[in-house]
Amino acid sequence: MPKKIKLLWDFRGPEALKIAEHHCIHLREYAEKEKIQVQDIAAKVISEMYCIALMIIEEKDMQSCREALKPHRGQLAAD
Repeated sequence: MPKKIKLLWDFRGPEALKIAEHHCIHLREYAEKEKIQVQDIAAKVISEMYCIALMIIEEKDMQSCREALKPHRGQLAAD
């Protein structure tokens, strides 16, 4: 089973959730255009003033996604 990588983008401030949700729209568009198999794309609330957008992809797609999308950080995704 291939490793899954979680790419993360951080958003802070009173509009963080709206920005993270909007960022997810662009992540979906990119994945569809590039035909990348995505396990999940989501916006998550960490706190009132801090949200993240995330995209879980296979390890083989990490390099191209990282170069094109410039995530703030990444980590192995739990199965």
